[in-house]
Amino acid sequence: MGLLTIGAFARAAGLSPKALRLYDELGLLPPASVDPVSGYRRYAPDQLERARLIGLLRRTGMPLARVSLALSGPDPAAEVLAYWREVEADVAARGRLVAFLVEQLSGKDTAMPGLVHAVRADRGLVRETNQDAAYAGSHLLAVADGFGPGGHQASVAAIEAVKPLDALTSGDPLDALGEAFRVAGSAIRHLEDAGTTLTALLWSGSRLDVLHVGDSRAYLLREGELFQLTRDHVHGTAVPATLARALHRQPAEPDLLLHDARDGDRYLLCSDGLYAAVPADTLSGELRAATTPGDAVGTLVDLANRRGGPDNIACVVADVAA
Repeated sequence: MGLLTIGAFARAAGLSPKALRLYDELGLLPPASVDPVSGYRRYAPDQLERARLIGLLRRTGMPLARVSLALSGPDPAAEVLAYWREVEADVAARGRLVAFLVEQLSGKDTAMPGLVHAVRADRGLVRETNQDAAYAGSHLLAVADGFGPGGHQASVAAIEAVKPLDALTSGDPLDALGEAFRVAGSAIRHLEDAGTTLTALLWSGSRLDVLHVGDSRAYLLREGELFQLTRDHVHGTAVPATLARALHRQPAEPDLLLHDARDGDRYLLCSDGLYAAVPADTLSGELRAATTPGDAVGTLVDLANRRGGPDNIACVVADVAA
């Protein structure tokens, strides 16, 4: 069989000529040949399998950019599965929102779905003052670890800059986190010889946006496994570490990350006063064993203090509400 016209190929693939032209423009499915004079596209029969696959992927609702990523990546099946998990999480989140709206429109008093959380900032057993600050709301979690003579003011200023995001109802969450970081930087820049770390998670259904600078950490407990979501901005491996990036008088760029969120996820945000005293395997075990975020926070802070409490401790634990 020779080359097929775009109309014949479209009928054989179950697609429209318009879709084929778009796939060509995006580099997803270039024709086998294009007439240099007329511009007519012709396709080879062995391109039908890819065309039909693209059509099936589009029927799942997968955006074309994601289709291109799946078909060009090393593991297309894994990429398709990852996409579908995101769809399922998003549908579940919308289902919770619909249930909430139905209850509201029926005149019943129902809490808006969000994060079930607990928070604690502790001085520890050695430091004379507490320069850590923390916040937990229905959609926002944040910890900040201040340093220098004005460390307490710096950490509080950072938390105050991100707190309004707990009520964010429009716009891109990552952009909002970036703007909050700039607000925090402006507030801290005038402080003499002081600065802070800042790690914040903004939850919106299936989406989790992360802002991070410094060596405070965000962890995710999913299906019994503990993952560190953030990377420490430090020089070398010395203990205590020297910060390579922080909110300080000198401008710094934060990490802005995007993760998927699922029902059953448990998140831990903490300053180095916790994870430096309590090893990761113990953190993981206690997070798995705790019935509620409040139980987890109490146990973890007490553990850090039983191990000497050498530093301030900021600790937030939150569960994605079912």
